[in-house]
This record gives sequence, structure tokens and C-alpha cells, in this order.
Amino acid sequence: MKKSSLYESALTSGEFLPELVAYYYKQWDHYSMPFHAHNQVEIMYVIEGHCCVETEGESLFMKKGDFIIIDAEVPHRLLVEKGSPCRMLNVEFRFHEKKGFFPSIKDFAAEDRAFAKLLKMNAPYILLKDPNEVYFVLKNLVLEMDERGKENLLMVHLLLSQLLIQIGRLAVEAKANEPQQQTNIYIKKVIAYLHENYDCEIQMKDIAADVNLHPGYLHRIFKKHTGLTVMEYLTSTRMEKAKMLLAETEIPLIEISDYIGINSRQYFSSLFKKYTQQTPVEYRKAATHKKEFASWERV
Repeated sequence: MKKSSLYESALTSGEFLPELVAYYYKQWDHYSMPFHAHNQVEIMYVIEGHCCVETEGESLFMKKGDFIIIDAEVPHRLLVEKGSPCRMLNVEFRFHEKKGFFPSIKDFAAEDRAFAKLLKMNAPYILLKDPNEVYFVLKNLVLEMDERGKENLLMVHLLLSQLLIQIGRLAVEAKANEPQQQTNIYIKKVIAYLHENYDCEIQMKDIAADVNLHPGYLHRIFKKHTGLTVMEYLTSTRMEKAKMLLAETEIPLIEISDYIGINSRQYFSSLFKKYTQQTPVEYRKAATHKKEFASWERV
């Protein structure tokens, strides 16, 4: 007897072991996969680059070190942008009735509370960040299968069990941090991203991809917690940087817009005046006069 879903009640009442069905490395580029479902659990791990995994209700942005575990029979598809390749490792597994002495899924659930909770989550997918532990096990699992195949399944059983226990612990920890703590983490990540990349051309989709959120959802939570939209915050950051560059440096006026990620000098001038009630020229002159006056007072 075989079971496909991670949440089959039989896994904690009967005697079952995980069984690796398929595994492969693949570099995707400019790819749009049709919606499909597997008769087994799938793990998709991003090794390099970024991608989007869509379910029937959500778009999940993933980057290096992220992985998703998708339950059996859950429709999903992979999307990878042109010119932005994504290298991934995929493994698929199900469960079969135990033979031999190796501990079963039920035994592991009895000993590890987090793993037991994982088996009861009943989530169509779980998206997680790897703290450099999961990929190590995945690589060893694939290497073991490549080198030994089904000649000696003991190590495969050990590695699969270790993998599931680690995923269970990460999933429980992530769930405990929701929703408020996780939201705060997202907001902090977005703000850090904006401060580190304000000199570049930034689109909402880039920011959303960096924090693994749908752009619409990110827009809502950011506005709720800061009172500003993401783009309003970005503009504010750029204008404050422009004020500093105008007042404290001798960078030519025609170059200031390039330093803050605005390609149009005319648009920058208009935006700056709206923000400060002064043109960049007027602001620099006022700042220069203020410095000269302060210097004269010291003398």
C-alpha cells in the first residue's frame, strides 16, 4: 500500500516509510510551465537565481535558499523570467508500507513534536527559507541515490527522515512567528532593500520578489504599518539623499538625479520642488549660504 499526501492519517496510525520517486537538477530560463499536479509530495529548492511558483490562488516569489514543499495533487506551475535563469533541485516522494527494522513515520512523529505538527498542518504548500541545513541533506540524498540507487536504501531512509524532521522544525518555527512578527520582518526587509538600492531603477515586482510576497499584498501591509506606499517611501528616501548630496557635496546638479536612481533630470527637479518647496538650484544655494554664514559666525 502506498500513500501520496504528507497529511494522510494512516502515516501516524500505520507503519510507513518515505520513498524517493524522482529527483533532478534543472536550470530554467524564460519558462512558463502549465498548471499540473503530482501524485506525490514535491520539494522545489532554489539554488541560484529567482522564480515564481503559482498555485491556483497565489503567486509565490522564491530566490536563492528558498524552498517550497507542495503536497500531492496540488495544482501548481513554475514561472521563470527571460534573462534571469533559475537553477533548482526538485525531489518527489511518497510513502510505502514499512518493511524491515527501520523506524516508521509514526515512530518519528512520536519522538519529535515539530514533525508531528507538520503532519497535521494540512497545508497545500509550505514556503520556507533554508538556514543552510536543508540543501546539505538534499544534496547528500541525491548523491546517495546516484551512487547506490536502490542497492542500499538504509542511508536513503535516514536522509529522507532527517529532511522531513528538519522541514517540520522550520515550518513550526515559521508558523509561530506569524503573523505580526513575520509582517515586521517583511517591512524591515523592504526598507533595507530600498535604502540599499535607491540609486537603481526599482519596480514593485523587484521589491516583492526580494521578500517573497505578492506585490498587492506587500503594498497593503506596508501602507498599513508605515502610512506610506512602498513607492512613496522610496521617493522620500531619494529626496532625503538628494538633499544631502546637494548640501554636502559638489556633485554637479545635472548628475544628482543619477545618484538617486531617477533617470529624468526634469522629473527629478519637479519631484524635488514638490517635496521641499525649492528647486535643486535654490536648495543648494540656500545650503551654501547657510554654511558661509555659520563659518562667518565662528570667525
